[in-house]
Amino acid sequence: MKSLLEKVWFSLVVLTIFAYLLGYLNYINTYFVAILLVSTFIKGLLVIDYFMDLKQVQLRYRLIPIVWLLLVISLISIAYYLPQDSIS
Repeated sequence: MKSLLEKVWFSLVVLTIFAYLLGYLNYINTYFVAILLVSTFIKGLLVIDYFMDLKQVQLRYRLIPIVWLLLVISLISIAYYLPQDSIS
């Protein structure tokens, strides 16, 4: 079990470093933002399943943080992809 948590932790670190490097190297465009949002969702799912230990509980208890995470990431993506002309 400990080795599985170490693998999950390592994948979280790799995804975080990937996101940091994209921002640091200014490789941000619409495609990379979509990739970052998907990787953020994956990282959230990993935290929910393994570090909050909700992998073994009933689906209805897992859905609460998953739906919240999906809502937040959806709102961020809508705000990012909303055209600038419609804000004025």
